[in-house]
Amino acid sequence: MEHFGVEALYTPTIQPYIAMTMKLVQFLMVTILVLASATYKRVLASDPDIVSDYVLPENSTSVDATYFTFTGFRTIFEHVPKAFNTAKASIVEFPALNGQSVSYAVLQLPPQTLLPPHTRPDATGLLFLLDGSLEVGLIDTKNNLYTQKLQAGDMFVFPKGLIHYQYNADSQLPATAIAAFGSASARTVAVPPSVFASGIDDVILAKSFKTDVDTIRKINAGWPHY
Repeated sequence: MEHFGVEALYTPTIQPYIAMTMKLVQFLMVTILVLASATYKRVLASDPDIVSDYVLPENSTSVDATYFTFTGFRTIFEHVPKAFNTAKASIVEFPALNGQSVSYAVLQLPPQTLLPPHTRPDATGLLFLLDGSLEVGLIDTKNNLYTQKLQAGDMFVFPKGLIHYQYNADSQLPATAIAAFGSASARTVAVPPSVFASGIDDVILAKSFKTDVDTIRKINAGWPHY
């Protein structure tokens, strides 16, 4: 009886298939690593899940109800601000939010004041108008602009990562709104200062906005440079 050993697998006929198989395995491994890396980055972009009911402060073994209470909004309605004002309850001001994937803000817009175009890369925003009126708008990734005029009691959602703004066009009445965010630490990236206070060369900005350098310099003069 003829015996076929392991060396019989490495014949000229079989070797090309072995090489193709190895290349396929390498391709699959690279693909898996790329997908895993992308998934990992997406997880990092949002608040991580916690395995406990809540996160205790460092070096603490127990807390009372005070830990779960935020009183920072008590005095914000005592005075009407002359300029746009926001009061936040994020993980910085309210440590009990750590791991809870939620935060809050109160927006106060005097007559004809604006919260300029900005984006929140970490969280969806849900705006509830308490009083007054607000013109709001958002731009999606296809460059479609959606605008709405809100009245007291209305709610508007700003999807995560999309540029949006709020404007109180009323010449007499202020507006007050509450914003909830799907992150305990929702970062804000303001569009105008990100462009004009970033140090980008005036010539590049002029070409980008199809205007002249003098106009860009006038705009730049209105923003602090960090």
